[in-house]
Amino acid sequence: MKFEDMTFCQSCSMPLQPDVLGTNSDGSKNEEYCMYCFKDGEFVADMSMDEMINFCVKPMVENNDMDETEAREILEEVIPQLKRWRK
Repeated sequence: MKFEDMTFCQSCSMPLQPDVLGTNSDGSKNEEYCMYCFKDGEFVADMSMDEMINFCVKPMVENNDMDETEAREILEEVIPQLKRWRK
């Protein structure tokens, strides 16, 4: 799968695959959010956008072979544009 064809969680920017989709209140899969951000029709954690960025830095570093500064720069650019955080 090419990067352009991928979809991303509209809260944390994690790539969405069928096994990590969040759930709606009726138990159906939610196509916009991952299971770590959205469960049973609600966001799992009540946090600000800055808190989400801080929370996502460590997994980005661990899973993408980059340093904290680079991960933070990417997240600060991407996360504000996601559906949950857009103003």
